[in-house]
Amino acid sequence: MLKAIIFDFDGVIADTEPLHLKAFQLTLEEDGITLSEEEYNDNYLAYDDKTFFKELLKDRNIEHDGAIVSDYINRKSGHFNNVLRGNILILEGVPDFISKISGKYPLSIGSGALRDEIVEILEFVDLKKHFDIIVSADEVVNCKPDPEVYLKVLGQLNDLGSAQISADECLVIEDSISGIKAAHSAGMKCLAITNSYSAEDLSKAELVTDSLKSVSISQIEYLFS
Repeated sequence: MLKAIIFDFDGVIADTEPLHLKAFQLTLEEDGITLSEEEYNDNYLAYDDKTFFKELLKDRNIEHDGAIVSDYINRKSGHFNNVLRGNILILEGVPDFISKISGKYPLSIGSGALRDEIVEILEFVDLKKHFDIIVSADEVVNCKPDPEVYLKVLGQLNDLGSAQISADECLVIEDSISGIKAAHSAGMKCLAITNSYSAEDLSKAELVTDSLKSVSISQIEYLFS
């Protein structure tokens, strides 16, 4: 039986992936490093900021340590806040879908984005009130495909209520291959949206759709019947 729904954030609720790419590009350009959209999509799309910079610097054979990575993260955060202004776009069908299921199931977010970024966008579009729990990149050590973020959400859900929820009673809504792997590694089912990858790429999810606009409650409940 379905008992909880957990959303990824970037590429599922908000169309922020192009904004993250732009902020990464601006940050790297300050040090003469270029990053194409194709390279980002192929190699780094689902990474949190820390993992992105560590992996990219390693791939470019650029020496780095924790302090250098932290500096990149701070600079990128500033650029992201600048490019975010006036460019907040909630993806098609998301507000209606959230309104339909809010109150019927506890809703949470498990994301590789930073908490401040998530909260700012949710508050701007008046959606934060629907989410019981947010676990962000600030609160995990390992990014997806590691299941840590989703297991932390589940732990916090069970801390909130007297009725315990098991992993196989959770649905994760994702847009990436690594996100599907994280959900499955956590023992959860996954609904994938083709906002960032093709349906074929996301075919290991239990349900694949092009938009939450076309998903009904009965469809997701059927996955748990």
